[in-house]
Amino acid sequence: MGLDTSHDCWHGAYSAFNRWRNAIAVAAGYRIITSTREDILAGGIHLSYVDIDWDIFKPENYQGEWDNGPYIDDALLHLIAHSDCDGVIHPKHARPLADRLEGLLPKLDEGQSGGHIWSMREVTQQFIDGLRKAAAADEDVDFH
Repeated sequence: MGLDTSHDCWHGAYSAFNRWRNAIAVAAGYRIITSTREDILAGGIHLSYVDIDWDIFKPENYQGEWDNGPYIDDALLHLIAHSDCDGVIHPKHARPLADRLEGLLPKLDEGQSGGHIWSMREVTQQFIDGLRKAAAADEDVDFH
């Protein structure tokens, strides 16, 4: 069980996908917030997430629908704010997202990254290749 996408972008655990997205965000200069021990003791779930203004996003944005805003100036947010279990990335977003991810490759670890991720750089390249394959075919990348 985990996240599967079309066009061979990603196949693996949800937890690995979220670790990868966080690593991508850090490489891009974003900060990661981790829930505190008090949050966990109060019955919360230990979470790490990207420090962005989550209030600007609409429910449809998490599914890959951006036609009604908000305007974002970083294509990486199409990935960071995307649901980890469903939705799509449309070709018009896949192209700039692939370019943005490609620019981050030199900042990513090449070696073993733990868990289901063999190398942050390799899984990022796989995601880029899938985005480009989908965009070339004018198809959505489906998350399921």
